[in-house]
Amino acid sequence: MTTALEAPPLGPILDDLVRRHRPQRETGSVPANIPFLAAVPYNKFGIAVATASGEVFSSGDAHVPFSIQSISKVFTLAMALRDDTSGTLWTRVLREPSGTPFNSLVQLEAEHGIPRNPFINAGALVVTDHLMKETPDAATQVLRFLTAQSGSARPFIDEAAAASELSGSSRNLALAHFLKDFGNLTQTAESVVENYVRHCSIMMTCVELAKAGLFLARDGEGTLGTVLSRSDAKRIGSIMLTCGMYDAAGEFAYRVGLPGKSGVGGGILVIVPGECAICVWSPRLDSKGNSLAGTAALAELSDRTGWSVF
Repeated sequence: MTTALEAPPLGPILDDLVRRHRPQRETGSVPANIPFLAAVPYNKFGIAVATASGEVFSSGDAHVPFSIQSISKVFTLAMALRDDTSGTLWTRVLREPSGTPFNSLVQLEAEHGIPRNPFINAGALVVTDHLMKETPDAATQVLRFLTAQSGSARPFIDEAAAASELSGSSRNLALAHFLKDFGNLTQTAESVVENYVRHCSIMMTCVELAKAGLFLARDGEGTLGTVLSRSDAKRIGSIMLTCGMYDAAGEFAYRVGLPGKSGVGGGILVIVPGECAICVWSPRLDSKGNSLAGTAALAELSDRTGWSVF
């Protein structure tokens, strides 16, 4: 891996990536079940890099808030592992790629209510349920965590968007009821789905998300002190690499070579261990639910800097 001292200057690279990858026409798609995402202009594109030494580089629409959606699953997992003193979380959710759509009911039933990993929807519902044992308003706790780690007071839950998304959450409710029937939820299905949708509806910028994710690049050390053990930070990175990009995790590892987690809001959070956290945002998605322009930009960034875990 190229070190920070050897890498070319980041500012000009990010500016160039914005020029090269900002969408010029309306390609890709947006989620049909989340109507408010369709209103985001297709040509938005932002990128930010927060380095382990405390510098932040950004370009494009890096200061425009967007819906983080499934990127929140990285942070709910970190919070759950931090509080999992009994060591029970990994008995309720596995750490394997799913090989099926992120909201598959068939796989969950076939595997008796134990989700394949914490980044598919069923797994994230289990993690949310785990957090709700401490407080019924787990979504607000996730927001507070992100606010603290980003060093910004601006992240917020878009409650109107969450209500709209919740009205179209029949599949997530079905997953939650399956989990409940198999004894893998302690709270009600409805309350878990509500908290899940609300933490997915947190609005943040690329700069804020890159800064919030930096503890994963610094062996678990966040802006306010230790967030996780070095071991747990490494393990979250490994799950991001193998499971973080829906059914395109292998393709993303091939093209980018770094742990990443995407959201259908068009954001992707990427970790370069020991170096930095990166967030890119462009709202139009490929057939797997990942940002088209964001993935292409990250592949080029990896090539130009030499950042890779391989």
